[in-house]
Amino acid sequence: MKIKRKLLLALAAALAAAGVTIPAVQPAFAASLVEVPNFGSNPGGMRMHIYVPDSRPANPAIVVAMHGCGGSGPGFYSGSEFASLANQYGFIVIYPSAMQEAGFGRCFDTWSEAAKRRDGGSDPVSIMSMIAYTVVQYGGDQNRVYATGSSSGGMMTQHMLALYPDKFKAGAAFMGVPFNCFANAADYPPGSSQCTGGGMNRTPQQWGDAVRQVNPSFTGTRPRVQLWHGTSDTLVPYSLLQESVEQWTNVHGLSQTPTSSDTPQANWNRRRFANSSGTVQVEALSIQGAGHTLPSSGMAASAIAFFGLTTTGPSTPPSPSTPPSPSTPPSPSTPPGSGSCRVTSAIDAWNTGLVENITVTNTANAGINGWSLVFTLPSGQVITSGWNAGYSPASGQVTARNLAYNASIPANGSVSIGFQANHTGNAGKPTSFTLNGVACVIA
Repeated sequence: MKIKRKLLLALAAALAAAGVTIPAVQPAFAASLVEVPNFGSNPGGMRMHIYVPDSRPANPAIVVAMHGCGGSGPGFYSGSEFASLANQYGFIVIYPSAMQEAGFGRCFDTWSEAAKRRDGGSDPVSIMSMIAYTVVQYGGDQNRVYATGSSSGGMMTQHMLALYPDKFKAGAAFMGVPFNCFANAADYPPGSSQCTGGGMNRTPQQWGDAVRQVNPSFTGTRPRVQLWHGTSDTLVPYSLLQESVEQWTNVHGLSQTPTSSDTPQANWNRRRFANSSGTVQVEALSIQGAGHTLPSSGMAASAIAFFGLTTTGPSTPPSPSTPPSPSTPPSPSTPPGSGSCRVTSAIDAWNTGLVENITVTNTANAGINGWSLVFTLPSGQVITSGWNAGYSPASGQVTARNLAYNASIPANGSVSIGFQANHTGNAGKPTSFTLNGVACVIA
């Protein structure tokens, strides 16, 4: 206990040296939404609620989930699926409540000059204090912090990724706008806003420069971004989805042309923008016919999967049915093929963890229906979550097996899978892969 206390005091001192104040805290009760009245520096005058699931790892990921204008943290807790997903996957959810107004009810401040500067004040500093509180009080993993939100919360999601790219691993913005879209408080109300008036059109370079100017010296890895918008949204016009795509692809140094596009569910049109290693850095989903109503059923699960926090299920689930468990993968409906294959993989690593995205291409003349990919993790790597496949065991020689929705790989077709893992210093890739017992070429 003395050692743990010394470690917590040391962390608190480090945070204080960085300008973050951590007050005395009281523990919340697990598996219930609890308000934290004193969480640290709070220039935005915000309220904080936190949800800590009963079952969680020693260092759980942190998801900041933000409501729309006129809403609240408890309202977003009740009206979204993030808490139930936290129960399933063991991450902590912070629900901030905005208290400021700019002519349209209580909304997250993405308009003031203070809010547009890193550590400048207002709501962004309050949110960072909530994260610091969660790291100290619950051992939250400061290397796995994610942002998501709806409308005003979707705007703040993109805002936080721009201000604190070193603190967030990824974000999922529903019905948001690009960073620095609002000129000031007078520009915020929809009826008079140039940002949300339907005519906002800047170049990708201009949007990207707005983000880079926050911290011109930053050279680290930028957060991955998932963007959602309904095609019939008139409050926050659908056209702003493209402006957000242009901002974040430019920030990531990507082409405006998607590397892939598909329809993972009826009325969900998805564009993906991957880097040269094949890692999807920006993902945009247009929801046909949807108004200002997101996220709807299944979309929160898709966001959590995009973050890499799930152990089963696709990045955009094709149906409400439960995916097969990794421990009991579906059997191939036909015998495994014996054709050729090619594997490309990309790793994004940090001090004790990594994310690896793998693309498997069937280079044979015939399709495969039912597949398993075998590879050996470097020593010290342990899978903590994965997507688009079932993984077993979590270390050593691992077999990734198809799920129900991606069992087939047509001739010259591909399937993308991935996982998050802890490591003890070796963040390397597997050196070989076999698909249905056949060695693959590593590209």
